[in-house]
Amino acid sequence: MTDKTDILIAGGGPSGLAAAVAFGAAGFDVICVDPTAPVTDEAAAGADMRTTAILQPGRALLERAGIWQRLAPHATALQVMQIIDVGTEEPTQKAFDASDLGDAPFGWNLPNWLLRREFLAQIAEMENVSFRPGIGFASYVPRSTEARVRLSDGASVSAKMILAADGRASPVRTAAGIDVRTTRYGQKALAFAVTHPVPHDNISTEVHRSGGPFTLVPLPDLDGQPRSAVVWMERGAEAERLENLEETAFNAEATARSSGLLGPLTLASRRSVWPIISQIASRFDAPRMALMAEAAHVVPPIGAQGLNMSLADLRALLDLSEKHRQTLGSPEMLTSYHRARWPDAQARVIGIDALNRTSMAGHPVMKALRRKGVAALHEVAPLRRFAMRMGLGAGR
Repeated sequence: MTDKTDILIAGGGPSGLAAAVAFGAAGFDVICVDPTAPVTDEAAAGADMRTTAILQPGRALLERAGIWQRLAPHATALQVMQIIDVGTEEPTQKAFDASDLGDAPFGWNLPNWLLRREFLAQIAEMENVSFRPGIGFASYVPRSTEARVRLSDGASVSAKMILAADGRASPVRTAAGIDVRTTRYGQKALAFAVTHPVPHDNISTEVHRSGGPFTLVPLPDLDGQPRSAVVWMERGAEAERLENLEETAFNAEATARSSGLLGPLTLASRRSVWPIISQIASRFDAPRMALMAEAAHVVPPIGAQGLNMSLADLRALLDLSEKHRQTLGSPEMLTSYHRARWPDAQARVIGIDALNRTSMAGHPVMKALRRKGVAALHEVAPLRRFAMRMGLGAGR
């Protein structure tokens, strides 16, 4: 027996689940599969300790999908994003305030494990969306009006469109024969949460020295103490050393790396580590298939671009799917998606690659160029506002 659906989504991470909710809310029949059951408890083994800043355009999309009201009570507003460079002889501190662009914050920060929990709670209430954990994509055959998909449990699904949201090593992308270009930096990132005595005042901060940025992003208080999420990027061997440090020693090193900005930092979660790469697929489409999120592009965690690029993919796909409702998954629709998203994704991959390389730099000349570049962006008001709009994804 073959199940029939409008859209088969491979991937049950935040991007894939957001797509399931958004397409379900738009009236499409959706099946979402993932070979790994999602972890939705912060304390459970395997919980994704990273956080995501959902920027203004991403929030608008989630409101359109009817999920934002579930997320809003758990979200922490990001009003100011500041960059501190302590890697030069003349340390600098530059703040970019969302009030320069309007009344709304830049974005709202949420833990990834919580995003999964709330997306799944929404899906459980949607009759036209089915989530199948523990089941993955195996193979597919595209046809003129559908794709025949074989799942890892042997089941068969007929879908008008396959949506690949199955990560940077995407089996769906591989099955479609789409190449990727990958850049490896020899870096890893530690993700964890900390408490601190100084309130964060809804300010997200990137502290640059060398090896990569140390980023503090506001979270709700924990037992009356201010709390922040941290992404600490370092060269691989150093990241592994930090991961294995005894907690008191780790707290001391994290505090020193933060320049004591929020006072002594105290670890308030597990530490997780993952490798840093840049990657982009040669195309975002194939017969009856669209790539999105990390199946399409991967960037280092700088400037809150990762999930927000994925939500931009989803917004483009959703708009095109509603326009092509009667010809969902057609070559015309999927070619339009590639043309709409690939150039912007490529530009952001290149730009964030450059930012990461300057953040890693230990050479005095490169450090001085980094400091002057940030100062120029901050001091020239039109350039500052343009850079902020670009960061939000609204500058195109």
